[in-house]
Amino acid sequence: MKHLSLFPFFLLLLLSACNSKPGPDIVDPPPTDSIFTDMDSLPPPYASPSSVNPSNVVGWPTGGLPVAPPGFTVKKFAGELSNPRWIYVAPNGDIFVAEANTNVNISANRISLFRDTDHDGVADSKTVFLQNLRQPLGMLVLGNSFYVACTDGVIRYPYQTGQTVMTATGQKILDLPANGYNNHWTRNIIRNASGNKLYVSVGSASNAGEMGMAAETRRANILEVNLDGSGEKVYASGIRNPVGMDWAPGTNTLWTAVNERDELGDDLVPDYITSVKEGGFYGWPYTYWGKYVDPRWAQEGPQHLSTSIKPDLGIGAHTASLGLAFDHAGLFPGEYKGGAFVGQHGSWNRSELSGYKVIFVPFAQGKPSGKPRDFLTGFRVAGAASDVHGRPVGVAFTPQYMLIADDAGNTIFSVLP
Repeated sequence: MKHLSLFPFFLLLLLSACNSKPGPDIVDPPPTDSIFTDMDSLPPPYASPSSVNPSNVVGWPTGGLPVAPPGFTVKKFAGELSNPRWIYVAPNGDIFVAEANTNVNISANRISLFRDTDHDGVADSKTVFLQNLRQPLGMLVLGNSFYVACTDGVIRYPYQTGQTVMTATGQKILDLPANGYNNHWTRNIIRNASGNKLYVSVGSASNAGEMGMAAETRRANILEVNLDGSGEKVYASGIRNPVGMDWAPGTNTLWTAVNERDELGDDLVPDYITSVKEGGFYGWPYTYWGKYVDPRWAQEGPQHLSTSIKPDLGIGAHTASLGLAFDHAGLFPGEYKGGAFVGQHGSWNRSELSGYKVIFVPFAQGKPSGKPRDFLTGFRVAGAASDVHGRPVGVAFTPQYMLIADDAGNTIFSVLP
């Protein structure tokens, strides 16, 4: 699997000052801070029309790679996958990738295992570790157990470190609601520092509660359970679609990336990352950004303003910010050391595309210490309004490099410092 396409000589000359190696014609439009708006002065609802502007995925050209800042090297870790959406790096270094699709009729519904024995950022081997699942996403190794968060529940399997195929039958330890319009089918799972609690993200069944709140039971939440699935409680609520979750380095504070609601205009509602307060309510569907009432809930919304928590950091409306990972080991140098990286899957409800990149948020003392900035770009086709090469989602770190899942491009990329 270790094969790296050669690039045209003239392109290498143009890029000689940069270690990342994009393929031909892969440059985002000039970066702009316009999507990182002043969240305390948001435009009113419907200030712009609600657009339907899905991207057109054209795939990656031969040798095509995303673009990282100078000093980083981008490689194709693995290709020819089937909607690789999420990545989990086990304690022993094994790399698990969940391959699943929103369209259940074409979803691979499997977990593949990759190994990179020489740690050069390119996979040496791939095996099918586990299959015949129902839209898997989150994965976790804890002791002698392998957990998988599927759309309808969390399954626990007996596991031995280093095994290449799962042959045992799993036990569903937690049922999860899987109804709704299925855009929020993804379920992530992580553990706490003590290893005695699991946190499971469950997105909403609708855009803005239009199916009625009875359909949202146990949804738009982060749930906390024991390792056997017992003792369930709602850790945080009113979070429309929390997918990426991680603990801020040096703290016991959970952070999540949240994909916010649609159909209020180009710049509403901002997606965000936020620290998660135990028992906290973040407004969905009644309010947003801590102090604005969603006009679709004009009657009920005002009574929720006093309890709605304002998120910590807005990262652009309709960016579909789904992935989140901290550089816990301080692998990346300088200004990138110890920060948060967010995979933005990209918009469909904005007149001009937003997202389609991995952004970086600097952190200090457990909090954002600066504005978000572009980190991995080139997913959009230069000069095209809606064409994209792929759509980044999951972000993970090995001890040697970062990994990014491009589900639409059926590829995993690595970024080496």
